[in-house]
Amino acid sequence: MIHLRAAVAAARHQDRPTAKGLLDQAEELADDLGSDENYWQTGFGPTNVLLHRLSVELDLDNVSYVVEHGQINVDHMPQERSVSHRIDYARALSLTGRGDEAFTELRTAERTSPQLVRNNPRVRETLRDLIKQSPVTGGSRSSEVFVMAQRCRAVQ
Repeated sequence: MIHLRAAVAAARHQDRPTAKGLLDQAEELADDLGSDENYWQTGFGPTNVLLHRLSVELDLDNVSYVVEHGQINVDHMPQERSVSHRIDYARALSLTGRGDEAFTELRTAERTSPQLVRNNPRVRETLRDLIKQSPVTGGSRSSEVFVMAQRCRAVQ
C-alpha cells in the first residue's frame, strides 16, 4: 500500500516515471499475493493496484486510458476503494463527453457511501461539468444532476 500511495503522490506532482515504477513494484507484490485480500484493512491485491493505476493515469491526464480500462467490478473491494474508483471513472467519462455514464457511476457511488461522495471535490468538479454539458430542463436527467450537485454543494 505504501507503493500505491507514493505512486498517487508522484502522479499528483506529474512525475510519471516515479509513479510508474512504484505501481510496477506494487503490482509485483500483488501478483505474489495472488488475490485481493484485506489484511490489516488494506484491501491490497491485484484489483487495488489496477484501481490505483487508473487513478494515477487520471492525475496524469491520460483520460482515454481510464475510460478504456476503467470498467471494473469493484463490488468486492472495501467501500472507500470502490467509491473512489467510481468517482475517478465518472470524472474520466465526463471529460470525454459521456455524461450519462458518468452520472450513473456517481449515483452508484453515492448509494454506496453518501458521505464519501458528498464531500469529494472531484465529485463537485464532475457535477459542474455535467451541468455545463447538459443544461437543466424540467424533468430531464440533467435535473437529477442538478439535485445531486446541490446535495454535494457543487452549486448553490
